[in-house]
Parts: sequence; structure tokens; C-alpha cells
Amino acid sequence: MKIMFWMLTALTPAALWSIYAFGTAALVRIVSGVVSAMVAEAVFQKLTGRKITATDGSAAVTGLLLGLAVSISTPWYAVSVSAMFGIIAGKQLLGGFGKNLFNPAMFGRLFYLFVFPDSILPWRRPFDLVTAATPLEILRETGEAAGVPLLDMFLGRIPGTIGEISTLMLLIGFSILVYKKFVRWRIPAAAFSTVLVLAVISGQNPLFHFFAGSLMLGGCFMATDPMTSPKFPKGQVVFGIGFGLIIMAMRWWGWQTPGVYEFTEGTTFAVLTMNLTVPYLNKKFKPAPKKK
Repeated sequence: MKIMFWMLTALTPAALWSIYAFGTAALVRIVSGVVSAMVAEAVFQKLTGRKITATDGSAAVTGLLLGLAVSISTPWYAVSVSAMFGIIAGKQLLGGFGKNLFNPAMFGRLFYLFVFPDSILPWRRPFDLVTAATPLEILRETGEAAGVPLLDMFLGRIPGTIGEISTLMLLIGFSILVYKKFVRWRIPAAAFSTVLVLAVISGQNPLFHFFAGSLMLGGCFMATDPMTSPKFPKGQVVFGIGFGLIIMAMRWWGWQTPGVYEFTEGTTFAVLTMNLTVPYLNKKFKPAPKKK
């Protein structure tokens, strides 16, 4: 499908930067996600007698998004299993493309976070691959959104998941979708505005929150999934606000997996939680029929 081709194109700058920054480790995890997602979709559809649509681009997008949402410490097989779970449990078992309630990539990432919670560590710094804390971990430890050069965060010279580190590359890709009119821009606009307001109220630098973590990756490419986000403008604004609120709540207070890992980022939870509200938002904000 045309929209999926452009989604893959838009994610290419971030993918290429991750390979440049992290080397073949990033490439292996990206390929693992894409291939596993496409194979899982084809096999499931073959076994259930459905039309095979694994080459329409939607499974590849799911696999690519998931591959970009892990660290280079994550074993390739964890990415593969999670991609398969996202495709089968998050998409095919719910009716297939266009009928799934949840974003399949985020559904797979939720599985990954609970089944392989410690495999995301240690975080590695780009280029030299030295173990280092992410900007959000520094924020959690010190209580201050400082200490990391904003330019490094913007360009992609910080530890983090493979695809989130370069805000510049993500914005380049997002601009392609905006230009082609393939994105529901109200969702990221509302999400980023919410983050901006909350950051200012809390006395923190909004740019830190824009450049840190997976806000840009999630807000521009995951929350805007046309299959799992609201159809109508007002619903999209509410969806984006909710997304931004959950992101900031997780960044400030987080959630601890006892003895394993503390979540300092809430993109997965924000996307999936707001996915649950989509049927209501579509019903609530459906335009009234025009009178003849």
C-alpha cells in the first residue's frame, strides 16, 4: 500500500543513522524485526486460509518500528519473538489490518518489556558503545533535566533505543509524511503541546523532553497509526493530549519492575492506553449528518 511505502521511507533516515551510530548490531535487530513480522504474518495467513498480505508493507512497518524501539543490548531473538507476537496477537487474531485495536508494534514491545525486561540493558553510547545512562535516567536520578548537551540529543549522540536517539532524523522522516499528507498531524501537535506546557510548569527545559527518549518516535510514527488512532479532528486532539500526559507522568514517576528494571519512558504505555479510547473518541466526536 502506498501509505506503508511512505512510512518505510520516512523511517529510513532514523534507521540509517542508527546503523551508522551503532554499527551492525543495529542492522541485525532491525532486520530481525522486519523479517520476523513479515514471516509471521504470511505463515499465520497461510495456516488460516486468509489472503496473504505480508508484502503490502504493513508488517514491515510493524517490524521496523519494533526494531527501532529496542537497544543494541537486546538479543536479536527477543526482537524476533516480540515482532511475531505483535503481528499475531496484536493484529491477526484481532481481525487483521484495519480491524486491530492496538498498534501491533507497541503490542509487541509491551510483550518484550515484560518477557525480556532486563535485556534492554546496558544502554550503550553511540559510536564507542560504552555503557552510559540515558538522559531520562539522569533526570530520574538527579531530578534535573540538565547535564546532557541538547545538541547531542538533537543530532543523535546519546544512549537510547536504536531509533529514538536522533531527533533530527525523526523530524526529517516525519516531514516527508506531512508533505505527502499521510499523517494525522493533530495528534503529535497536541502531544507536543501538552509536553511543552507540563515541562514549563515544572520548571524543566521543554527541549530536553522533546529530544529525550522516544517521544518523537512515538508521537510522530506510532501514535499517528491511521488504523489505531481516532478518525476525527477533535478525537485526535484528545488522543494526543492523553498521550502527552501519560508520557510525562511516566517520566516523572515511572514504574518499577521489582529487581529488574525501572521504566523511565512511557511511550509504549501511552500509545496502548490511548488506543483503548479510540472507539469511544470516534463515537463521541463523529460529525453530525449534514441537514439537507
